Order: sequence, then structure tokens, then C-alpha cells
Amino acid sequence: MKKPVRPADICAHLGDDYEKQLGAIIPPIYQNTVFTRKTASYGYTYSRMNNPTNEILEKKLAALEGAEDARVFSSGMAAITSALLSVLKTGDHVVTTGSAYYPVVVFLRDEAARFGISATFLKNGSPEEFKAAIKPETKLFYLESPVSNTFRVLDLRALAKLARENGITTMIDNTWATPLYQNPLSLGIDYCIHSATKYLGRHGDVCAGAVMSGAENIKKLRESSANGAMLDPFAAWLLIRSLRSLGPRMARHGENARKVADFLLRHEKVKELFWPGAGSDPGHKLAASQMSGFSGLMSFTLDTDKKNAYEFLKRLDVFEEGPSWGGFESLISAPGMTDNEEYLELTSIPKGLIRISVGLEDAGTLIADLEQGLSAI
Repeated sequence: MKKPVRPADICAHLGDDYEKQLGAIIPPIYQNTVFTRKTASYGYTYSRMNNPTNEILEKKLAALEGAEDARVFSSGMAAITSALLSVLKTGDHVVTTGSAYYPVVVFLRDEAARFGISATFLKNGSPEEFKAAIKPETKLFYLESPVSNTFRVLDLRALAKLARENGITTMIDNTWATPLYQNPLSLGIDYCIHSATKYLGRHGDVCAGAVMSGAENIKKLRESSANGAMLDPFAAWLLIRSLRSLGPRMARHGENARKVADFLLRHEKVKELFWPGAGSDPGHKLAASQMSGFSGLMSFTLDTDKKNAYEFLKRLDVFEEGPSWGGFESLISAPGMTDNEEYLELTSIPKGLIRISVGLEDAGTLIADLEQGLSAI
């Protein structure tokens, strides 16, 4: 296929060169560090800068997000911090939400502050809040939509417009939606970031991150000596493999999530559900205007005390308790069970919040597991 443009075709075929690959339908792994000077005309010198295997992955990811170029990293946090450091300098100010991925909040609050970079953490993330937080030194809006844990939806078009009018760069973590269901660059955002550990690669065997943006932005990111957290070529090869099934996997995640959400919404022990795919969710209308689908990560609170909530967690058989999300396996965690009031206030996480990542198992099996767990309350 010469010029794949549809997402499924991009995932399957973009970057393939069967003639160059000796007819192999699976691209080889260039598991090497150095390319000799006699071959420099091909554009490769050192794998920290670029690598043929990584390049195939980057072409696919850039095309999926409608970007000019992409850069892949060894983790989502490596991608995020590298992108932040490529934009920010001493004296700059960042506006974000306290509900952003907590390691990013900690990085901006503690680590970046050591280098004279300040940050304001908003409660809700409305355009009005962002506008009120702008200072003369504001350089960046760092966004998530839907946001971590409570999955509140931000108005990306309005925030991109506000940023452009004030000479501010915009950056978003688009991991929840994937490039299949949301393309922030088309809405005016400057940088799009993914933890490719999640849906993009989620067979449970690769940790990776990616940044998509304009060619000059990625060139700067690629050439920065501070951004040496490049993705190993074998991990890139695994991600290329994973992307081939991204469409069918996301469809199944979304289908299962809708059935699980419908069950939770009807259950008398569930106090509140947080998932923008539900028509009753406050952000559903806005989400539908800037997204084309919904993934399998959601959260809810229970109408019970902490003791019974823990009993619910212990009774589950299919949902395993653990970090991360977006994989074939269904996972559960309880970020709202902490006694750290300062953390709950900063992140806007309701007390007792439980988060589930709906996997690829049979939806009936997942619902039955939740039902028997809730029966313990």
C-alpha cells in the first residue's frame, strides 16, 4: 500500500518497504547503536538520534495524530519531561490542572521549581480559569482531556484559541483517548503526548512514550542533549506489532466499557460514575464534539464506608489490583482511599474513588465479577 491515510491502514502498513526489507512483511529490528559513515547518506548515524525501526514507529504515530513528525521515548514520563524541558526555561510559568497525572504534577511542583520554573494548578480547568491564571511569564498550558482519575473533559478548542491569542504553547497528554478517538493537533494544540505503555502498546510487555508535533519542534526535541531517553529498537518493534491491532482492541475496550458503565449506573451501591462516554456524564456533550469514541478507563464511588469498599476490592476475582491501565487485562485501583487530604484536594479526587481499566475479557464476566464484589457491601 503506497500511501495509507486511514487509521487502520496506517497502523498496518505505513512505513513498510517490502523491497528494502527483502520481502519480509514484518520489518527487521535494527538492534544496533552505530551506523558507519559510508552509509550516512541514509540519514542514520547513532541510534540515540534516529534508528530505522524507531523511524517506522514514529511515522505511524505522526500520521495517526496528523503531525509532521514524532519522537519516541523509553517511557511516558520520559516523553513528558523531555517535551516540557524543550519548551520551558528559567523564569517561565506553566498553567495546568491539579488533576493531571500525579508524577507530572510532582515534576512541575518540585523538580521544575528547582530551576526557576513556576506552575499554577487549577481546580477544574475551564477556559475562564486558565485565562485568569495567565501571567506575563506564562509559557505553557499543560493539558489532559479527559483528566486523570475523574475524567473531566476540557474544552480543547477554546484553550488552544486562548493560548494562541496570548503567545502560549499548548501541550496535551492524549493517552486516554488514543489517536483513534481524539486528535488534539487538529483542534489547535501544539504538542501531543502519549504513554505508549497504555493502549498503543498494551500487551503488558513494553514501556514507551511518544511526542507528536511540528517538524521543527520534534527536531529540537531530537537534537537536545538532555533528551537521551530514546526508545530501544526492540521496544519500538513491539509497538509496531501492537499498533496493528489497535483498532479492534479499542473497539472492544469501548464496547466492554459501555456495558460495564451501564451496569454501574444502575447499581444501587454505586454513588457516582465518572466516564465521559455515558450520556449522563457532565462532559459527554463536549467530549462528543471533540472525540469520536471512548476508551475503557473509568472510575466510581460507592455508597458505603472505607471498610466495606476494601471488602469489595478483596472479593474481586477478575479485576486485579495494580497500577497502570489500558491493557488486555482488567485492573482496579483505589486512588481515593488514601488519608492524604492534601493529595485529594490538589488532584480533585473524591474520597473513596475507585478506578477500573476495562480489559478485553468477556463483558459478562467482568460484570459478574463486579456484581459479586458489590454483594459484599
